Formats: sequence, structure tokens, C-alpha cells
Amino acid sequence: MNIKNKIEELVNLLNKYGEEYYTLDAPSVTDAEYDRLMQELIKLEGKYPEYVLPNSPTSRVGGTILDGFEKVYHKVPMMSLSNVFNEDEIIKFDEKIKKEGINPTYVCELKIDGLSISLNYEHGVLAKGVTRGDGVVGEDITNNVKTIKAIPLKIKEDIDIEVRGEIFIGKKEFIKVNKKREQEKLPLFQNCRNLASGSVRQLDSSVTASRNLDNFIYHLPNSDLYNIKTHEESLKFMQSLGFKVNEKRRICKNVSEVLDFIYEIASIRDDLTYDIDGIVIKVNDFSEQKKLGYTTKYPKWATAYKFPPKEVTTILKDIIFTVGRTGKITPNAILDPVLVAGSTISRATLHNEDFVKEKDLRVGDTVILRKAGDVIPEIVGVKLDRRDSSARKFEMIDACPICGEKLVRVEGEANHYCKNEKCDARNIESLIHFTSRKAMNIEGLGERIVEDFYNFKYLKDIPSIYKLANYQDELMELEGFGQRSISNLLDSIENSKANSLEKLLFALGIRHVGEKVAKIIAKKYRNIDAIIKAPYEKMVDIPDIGDIIALSIRKYFDDEENILMIEKLKSYGINTLYLGKDTIKNNTFTDKKFVITGTISFANRDKIKEYIESNGGFVIESVSNKTDVVIVGENAGSKLDKAKELNITIWNEKTLKDNMEA
Repeated sequence: MNIKNKIEELVNLLNKYGEEYYTLDAPSVTDAEYDRLMQELIKLEGKYPEYVLPNSPTSRVGGTILDGFEKVYHKVPMMSLSNVFNEDEIIKFDEKIKKEGINPTYVCELKIDGLSISLNYEHGVLAKGVTRGDGVVGEDITNNVKTIKAIPLKIKEDIDIEVRGEIFIGKKEFIKVNKKREQEKLPLFQNCRNLASGSVRQLDSSVTASRNLDNFIYHLPNSDLYNIKTHEESLKFMQSLGFKVNEKRRICKNVSEVLDFIYEIASIRDDLTYDIDGIVIKVNDFSEQKKLGYTTKYPKWATAYKFPPKEVTTILKDIIFTVGRTGKITPNAILDPVLVAGSTISRATLHNEDFVKEKDLRVGDTVILRKAGDVIPEIVGVKLDRRDSSARKFEMIDACPICGEKLVRVEGEANHYCKNEKCDARNIESLIHFTSRKAMNIEGLGERIVEDFYNFKYLKDIPSIYKLANYQDELMELEGFGQRSISNLLDSIENSKANSLEKLLFALGIRHVGEKVAKIIAKKYRNIDAIIKAPYEKMVDIPDIGDIIALSIRKYFDDEENILMIEKLKSYGINTLYLGKDTIKNNTFTDKKFVITGTISFANRDKIKEYIESNGGFVIESVSNKTDVVIVGENAGSKLDKAKELNITIWNEKTLKDNMEA
């Protein structure tokens, strides 16, 4: 047997044994035998690297170190699910479906507490693993995904396919990792979900490999391509390909059987080897799913029941006040740190004056704390039997805690506002909101960094974010900032320029304009200039907008300072077009990064940039190994030389024109 065939034999054997152990839980060889074969393969691959296969199990040890993660557009958006929290809401969910003339059969599955993942296979071989991200754009974490032994590097059919699931860490592995960190005097992870999420997003894939992550697959997009009619059939099909599918699921003929399954799982939840935070309920029949359709955010044919949150008691040590980006003043509870549902909580929002007075909260009280939906900490009441005479009554402040401006309570609202638009706290919060993940998603500009940069005068307003490159030398002198972290930050700022219009609209912090409204407005008007000119009378008639939102949008764009800021953002290269999937007509440009150099004779640079971005591509300034295509016109400069040096695809004018007209 020649070397190439021997390597192929070892790869096939080890992948077979790996599936038996990690997916089927039925190993046919001992650990020692597996390790012996693995060592033999490692030696052969080291000696004959030209024969290393893409599905070799040696890739599972990791070791690849990246500068950052590439952004990837999902071909089919990864939508989140609506939530229900009690029996009545589950019954209402069922009733809504029946009102559509459907008598559904449901599939109930465990809601694994981990990180959503999309896996793409080409000719049966794992080609790409992508995080959910914001549902439209995720991050390429393929190198880390390959280290997870429950995920097949090669499936049992030579097909192109995308599947979706959840990456998680088992309870035993969680304890092991924390024990090791305790010995190394490192901070402990609070819960399995945080550990899994942090492990998957490591730039060094060997760290991911060391965490022994696991995976369940639960969704098949484009199931019609495989002539599959139900969700249960899709699960069995994916399992037949070699994917790990959770067996703890049930087909329920009615809502009564759904409730029975929920009660049954709740009783054994703590005995499971992994964390779950609820039950996912899906209509089984795909034709019925299609009839029910989607909202702008959720499928109407599925929902997630969330287990009731766990409650604890702690001491309310103080109440402090913070200023939000709109000037809203929020009272916040400072608590004795306490562990709730896997997280240490020392602070919780008290919303507004009415909330505090309604619950009669006093400093010094013993309060009842829970995590709403297992996520947001909230105070639900007071242990009045433990209150003593030293408990201090709450009084709402009458001046901004930052700038001293007199507060105003808006008629018909429970909130107080600082009306000083130059208030430092408001400015800082608006910058934090602009850079946040659901807005412009600028990694490296978290709350603490934004506040520090603002105090150092490197940031003063939103446009100044795009001038941070002018302060590279000064940033290098700050503690915790090296060349690599600064470079990553500036790359993230540059990448944010290519965001679709709805991201920018949400990031601007227009009152009453959340993610959903921003998407509706962006999709309707397509570009920011059309929104700026849109009359109130037309906007108010758009579904889900209405009077309050329309007035707020008009008020924002009638402010000359806001228009000047937007013009400045445009001059810095920020995209102001809607790039939703429905606008993409030429997939040649989708998800690719382009650099334009030289003069293009048949169109100016702005028109080319607009075309690329409207078809889901990105135009960036500098050539690097992350660039997909360099477009070369007359009098091209050093960027052409750099492209040749890095062996990057080069398009001349004719190639560009042919692709644009394809």
C-alpha cells in the first residue's frame, strides 16, 4: 500500500471511530487503539504534507491563529424565535395557528443553552462554519468548528448542504475547565453558555480544541432541495448523513401533549449532562410552516418556551442614577453580589420613579431578584418582614447627576429626562449605542473604551469614530493597547462602513426607532436621502410605524445638526444604502471585499462602489490577504503591486464591466 492510500485509510478509520464515540455514543475500539492510529497519521502527515486530506481528524487539535474573524452573509437569514413563558401563552400560540385553518402536529426539542452555528458542506466536506451574528451577517469560525469532534469533517453523501445547530459544552467539561482555571488563578466562567460562546470565538483554535465542545444539529434550511416534507424527516435525514441530532424530542399531536413533554423535561432538567433553558416548539409539516410564514423577526410556526427564572434574595445597598443616550434618567439598584441562574449579579435596572415607588423599594431592604427570560436581572419585590428602621426611602433626583441640568418629566410618561444635548453622559451613551453589536458592530469599542477615549478627547461625537486612525501613536501609549489591538480596532471601524442602511438608522439612536423599525424604514426608502426627504404624511401610513414613530423620525431629520453629521459620515465612506437580500441582483459581488485602484473609464468610483455594495459586496481601502478582488483601472498604483505579491484576483476594466452586466 502506498503512502497516499495509507493516509486515506487512517483518515477514514479515525473518522469512523470518532463518529462512533462522539456522535453515536457506541465506540468499537479502545481509547489506546484510537490514540495509536492518530499518532501514526500525525507522523505520516508531517512527513508527507502533500497528502493531507481536508477531512483529516488531525485538524481537530487546532493551532491556527487568526487576526480576526471574516464577516459572512447568511444565504438564508438565521432568525431568532419568539418566546413564551407560561402555559397560557403556549395555548395562545396554538390557538393562533389553528385560526389559520391548520390543525398542527408539533415537534418539541430541547433548547440547548449554547451558541448557534451554520455549517456549510461542499461535496460532502466541511467548507465553512459561521456564527449566527445578527441573523444576517455572522463570523467565519471554520478553524474552531473543525476542532469540535461531534461535527463531521466529511458527511456520508457527496452533496452541497447547509445545516444549523447549537455548539455547547457539557456540565462535566465545564467543571473541568473551571478547576484548571482555578489552579491557574484565572477568573472562572459563570456558566456553560458563556464558556461555549467564548471558546468558539478564540482566535487561537488550539484553545477551542482544549475545551472539548459539543454540538447538536436541529435545522435544515432549503429542505425542499432534498424532497423532505416535515421537520422530523429533516432531523432523521441529517442524522443519516452523520450529524449529531438530539434524541430527546417528541412529536406531539396537540397542545396538551406539548405541555406534558415540557413538564416531563422540567422534572429531569437538572439531571441532563448539558444545560437547557427551555423547549422549542415547531410545527412539523413544512407546507404548514410555509402557509404560516414569518413576522419581520420570527417564524410564526415556532416558538421557544423559557423555563421560569430562578429567584434569590439579596440586599439593596444603594440606588444610583445613570443618563442614557436620549437623556433618560434611570435609577439603578446596587446589590450585594449574588449568583442567579449561573451569573453573578451586583446591579439591576429600576426603570423609573414609578417602578421604585410602586414596589416601595428602600435602600437597605432585602429584595427578591430574578433573571427575566434567564437573561436580564430584575427586582420583583421586597421581603417586608426583613425591613428595619434603618431602611432609607427613595427620592427621585431633580437635576442631571452629570451636568446638573434641571430634569423634565414628559407628560404621559414615567421617565425623567436631561434636556442638555451637550451632556457628557448622553454623548458617551450615544457613542456606546452607535458602536454596539446590534448597531454598527465595531468590535474593540466597548463601554469602558468609549468612555476612556471620550475623556481623552479622542472621541467627541459619532463622526470622530471614523477619525480614530489619526490618534494611533497616542493610543499606543494607553495601557492594554498594542499594535495588534489597535489594528484590529481600526479594521473593525473600516468594516463598519459597509453596513446596510438599517444598521446605521438604528445606530443613530433616533427615539422610538429600534431594530425592527429601522429595517422597515430602510427597506421602504432604500437610501438615507429618501428618508430625509420623506414627508410625515407618507411615513405615518407605513405598517408598524404610526404617528409617534413618524413624528420622531421627522424631528430627527429636521434638525440641521443631524443632517450635517450624516453628510460628514457620507464623506467618510459610510454606506447609506439598504443592502437587504431582496436587493441583490448579482451574486458575483456578494460577501466579497473589493479594492479599487486607478481610473475606471466607463464609471466613476462612487457608482462602482454603490453597485458593489447594493449587491452585498464591500469596498475597502487597503489590500491585504483578506481582500478578494482588486479592480485595476488606468494609472494603478502600489495597490496593484501588493495584489500581485499576495496572489489576489485582479480584474481589469473589461472583467469588471462583464461582471456588472452578467
